[in-house]
Amino acid sequence: MKAAILYGREQVVVEDIPEARLAPGEVRVRIEAALTCGTDLKVYRRGYHARMLTPPCVFGHELAGVISEVHPETTDWSVGDRVVAANSAPCGVCRWCRLGQEPLCSDLLFLNGAYAESIVIPPRLVRKNLCRLQDGTAFRSAALTEPLACVVQGIDDLRLVAGESVLVIGSGPIGLMAVALAKNAGCSVGLAGRGEGRLDLGRRLGAQLTFDMAGREDIEAVVRESAPDECFDVVFEAVGKPSAWEAAPRLVRRGGRVNFFGGCPSGSTVSLDTTLIHYSALTLLASFHHSPTTIRRALALIESGIIRGDDFVDGEAPLSRLPELFREMAGGNRAVKTLIQPRS
Repeated sequence: MKAAILYGREQVVVEDIPEARLAPGEVRVRIEAALTCGTDLKVYRRGYHARMLTPPCVFGHELAGVISEVHPETTDWSVGDRVVAANSAPCGVCRWCRLGQEPLCSDLLFLNGAYAESIVIPPRLVRKNLCRLQDGTAFRSAALTEPLACVVQGIDDLRLVAGESVLVIGSGPIGLMAVALAKNAGCSVGLAGRGEGRLDLGRRLGAQLTFDMAGREDIEAVVRESAPDECFDVVFEAVGKPSAWEAAPRLVRRGGRVNFFGGCPSGSTVSLDTTLIHYSALTLLASFHHSPTTIRRALALIESGIIRGDDFVDGEAPLSRLPELFREMAGGNRAVKTLIQPRS
């Protein structure tokens, strides 16, 4: 089969590789839709991911498809089942799993290889994070389940209340999903980001205020210039830059909440105003990854039409073009997400 192999920093090659034989508990999924992702772009630029993968290895982690083979000892699944698979599964027995903090599982099992014609789903993932799709669910929409589940986790952690005002910093896929979920929770939403197309999508997803950061770096200044009297109850940071982390507490009201959702590069540090945090009684938190519960809630949001693939998938490319596509993404391609077609 054809699959994308990551060899190192900015080294991705589409090759023919043998299909692995199934072990007990496993299924093989014929991939019908794989989506590009900001995390994959980071991995491409850095050449590795300390927790997810070590090159040379198969690449990509957002996928949906059809089960094409089931090991005889694998139960509850059949050839022809339409499915979405998450990119990880917790162990269920470590301290963090027992505490209900499954994203922090000490033995989190990751799955990679979405940019390929097929993928083998390991037993733990089959048990915990392989989900059937409704007949009418488009594969391109279902493939959004994993990143959406991470955002569901972040929004849950903030405990939004209807009527609150939320500022989302960042107009990438994660920020745009946060806009849609905050709007669905009954909040008024502002969005600070770059790219008129993305800001326009943010407005269509429910952002009532947008702040164009084109050519600007000072988020606080841009927001204050456009909305000097706005007082946000919640800030959701989805950029992953120290400057955005530092701006977030300055843009929330006294007693407000900030979620540092965007992961900064390894080794980054930030400076925070301790007087502001203490005397304003701010709640600062960070969210990471997803759980089997948020995977299923994300899929329900997709299948109910609250999150639509057509809003987020704005490009298509054959698997053969993947190396070129990642070079374009690294150079500033502004697509939200691109659908990779494994067999075209």
